[in-house]
Amino acid sequence: MTDISYIPPRDKAEILSQALPYIRKFHGKTMVIKYGGNAMTDPALQADFAEDVVLLKLVGINPVVVHGGGPQIEMALKRLGKQGEFVQGMRVTDAETMEVVEWVLAGEVQQDIVGLINQAGGKAVGLTGRDGAMIRARKLRLIDSLDPSKEHDVGQVGEIVSIDPSVVKALQDDAFIPVISPIGFGENNESYNINADVVAAKLATVLQAEKLMMLTNIKGVLDKSGELLVDLTARQIDELFADGTISGGMLPKISGALDAAKSGVNAVHIIDGRVPHALLLEILTDQAFGTMIRSH
Repeated sequence: MTDISYIPPRDKAEILSQALPYIRKFHGKTMVIKYGGNAMTDPALQADFAEDVVLLKLVGINPVVVHGGGPQIEMALKRLGKQGEFVQGMRVTDAETMEVVEWVLAGEVQQDIVGLINQAGGKAVGLTGRDGAMIRARKLRLIDSLDPSKEHDVGQVGEIVSIDPSVVKALQDDAFIPVISPIGFGENNESYNINADVVAAKLATVLQAEKLMMLTNIKGVLDKSGELLVDLTARQIDELFADGTISGGMLPKISGALDAAKSGVNAVHIIDGRVPHALLLEILTDQAFGTMIRSH
């Protein structure tokens, strides 16, 4: 816990009152938070994250958490003597790997987050895309990036067919905080592993969220010289794609963010999850801790 006893009471009151216009503006609004990276593995940052989510809920904002778990899946596969394999950034997911993905994401990781939020005074509920028939998916057809006539079989990796958010809405209305694992189901009840950034972006769109917050391991979107780009429009992002400034693991993150911004989510923030309380600072102060993407 950071020691704030040295701050005079008047200054504390001043700091709190600065949050008031933001609390008023976002009261009753939904915020979808993609939780991943360091914020997920460092115990101090985990506690900060849980406190932030609970505080948002208590001031009348509706947080919905979607989590990843790449490193945790990797560790579990190693324990089984399996080597993770990737094609174009997608994890090749055979039936055995899918079982591991399900028990790591929906079992271990999700329940850790639920426990942390409950410990911080909230009421979290863990869900997968199966719960309430929320995320319908189909097998992802991965076209080769160099040869469009070639298709890669990456196993049980899914793309979203549709999202029915009614279970999330029902929980929100009842003071609960939904924590969602990015697992979808197909028409024969088969499971699909879906990119968590993609799930968060699509869910934010379907819920018409006020904001989509994506916690990452970097400061935000950086320009060619490594400087942080604080405010971007959809058009500027298209230019950054074209000239190769945005590449690699940032591609699914940003293209999901862009889709959400174009489909009615007011603002998408890609924020540095390594900053303590980055979530609160981004939402309730005028301090920027990452890149904000606006629809226009």
